Amino acid sequence: MLPLYVVNNHGQFNHLILRALRDLDIDAKLIPNTTPVSEVCEGCQGIILGGGPDISRAGLSHEYVRLGKPVLGICLGLHVIAQEFGGTVQSGQKGGYGAVEVTITDHDGILQGYPETMQVWASHADEVVTLPGDFDRLATSSICGNEAIAHKQLPIFGIQWHPEVSHTFEGYRVFENFFSICTGQNEG
Repeated sequence: MLPLYVVNNHGQFNHLILRALRDLDIDAKLIPNTTPVSEVCEGCQGIILGGGPDISRAGLSHEYVRLGKPVLGICLGLHVIAQEFGGTVQSGQKGGYGAVEVTITDHDGILQGYPETMQVWASHADEVVTLPGDFDRLATSSICGNEAIAHKQLPIFGIQWHPEVSHTFEGYRVFENFFSICTGQNEG
């Protein structure tokens, strides 16, 4: 079985994503965001777009979104997905990392098994302010209207928070749900 690829967008937590996946016995490989599109298309069963400091440093991540593979975008990865599908990303009203209480509005797919509200660890230096037309909102908070989103037909998901850090409530569940989607056990 092919691994999941974790795309390193120069974020401080990308190695923690890889570690979290391995702790769940999910085969994964960290790749630079300059990896040729053909290698990404042929080499994995799903793509996780990791966080990073700035969308201008996202390399080829925009192209990886359109490969027909399941995609999970985390923080900057969410922003890449939103922009690629016509959404708008702008500076948020609350920057820096910190605790945020999110409300889950759709428990299917990537957020299956979560309670209605939970505490997560997130940065809102940038956030999705206009949801792309082909996407549904999955979660909100008092400071951000689009904490999590999902494409209406394709297995493409994005979350503002960092499931890989211990401060996020049961962050591992996002990875388990995504892996189930990648392997066809959960259609999302």
